[in-house]
Amino acid sequence: MPSPNEGSFLPEEDLLNTILDGLKRTVSEYTTATTESACPTVRSMFSNLTAETLKMQGEMYQLIEQQNQYAAPVPHAMKSDVDKQLQEMQNTVQQTRQLISQKTSGLAPTSHAPNVPMHQSNVQPTH
Repeated sequence: MPSPNEGSFLPEEDLLNTILDGLKRTVSEYTTATTESACPTVRSMFSNLTAETLKMQGEMYQLIEQQNQYAAPVPHAMKSDVDKQLQEMQNTVQQTRQLISQKTSGLAPTSHAPNVPMHQSNVQPTH
């Protein structure tokens, strides 16, 4: 009976970690594409792809961890450090939302500053 890795060019552990690394890289690229997209439809598509890829990355990590094949690159984080980072990120999100709200108040959702001066109407009122 052939072994599970017979004919494979990489041991299973290396292959799974290569896939995991690829998913991590893809999430990063999709995130960049999302933030760079001006078109709402394209932005939504990349946002959805990011979420789906994050889900796959999480599932792959769980599989590798269940097989005891994942070596964590850093020691476990202290809860206080994680809580501090979370609070900082929540503050940043709140400040960003406030700034966006201030800068866009009074603007229609798709409006922008005109790049030409206002012109007089060429229609004459009739009396």
